[in-house]
Amino acid sequence: MKIDVLALFPEILAPALKTGILRRVQDADKLTVNLHNLREWATDKHKSVDDYPYGGGAGMILKPEPIFAAITALNTQETAHVVYLTPQGVPLTQALAESFSLESHLILLCGRYKGVDERVRHQLVTTELSIGDYVLSGGEIAALVLIDAIGRVLPGALGDYESAHVDSFSHDLLDHPHYTRPAAFAGMNVPEVLLSGDHKDIEKWRYAEALKRTAKHRPDLLQKLELTEEDIAILKTAGLVD
Repeated sequence: MKIDVLALFPEILAPALKTGILRRVQDADKLTVNLHNLREWATDKHKSVDDYPYGGGAGMILKPEPIFAAITALNTQETAHVVYLTPQGVPLTQALAESFSLESHLILLCGRYKGVDERVRHQLVTTELSIGDYVLSGGEIAALVLIDAIGRVLPGALGDYESAHVDSFSHDLLDHPHYTRPAAFAGMNVPEVLLSGDHKDIEKWRYAEALKRTAKHRPDLLQKLELTEEDIAILKTAGLVD
């Protein structure tokens, strides 16, 4: 797949794209990421891309002309899914990341200042996306978060393809606890079930631990699930529900 990033400070993303999983999927030709500076499409001598808001008020607004010109130039086949990174967007979830990974071409528009001219949102944007209920200096870091979430679920990104599909949120539960060698450390031991070799019991333990961790840290996620009587019994035993 191809991702074009349109930003005022695209250099923020460059180092991360050269390391780890993101480098691996690019080297494997599973992902191509192109970084573009919005000022390339500015038409005045100062390369201006923002202006004061009509009606007054604090802050600056990204102008429509350079954004329209840039997306027209990047979306030559008119098939790209245009994602605007903004705190006002729908929350990014694992399901959304996996859905985006099926697209052939994404254009990520990174917000800055007070945002973009509303006509950009009406005419060009397919999806408005937020990575959380807080405000960043700009959409570049949010774009990097999205690219990483997409990149790691592409085939070839992880040594074990299944790994990406049993992470936290993949099944609306947080991930279960993980242990590695040594079996005993500083008076703390690995749970016996993980050393038993009984894969059925191990999976049962992992599910129960994931369920308890989700109830403790993200109880809102449980509202999406139809809990069984066994699930409720696990949570009651752990003192996590009445």
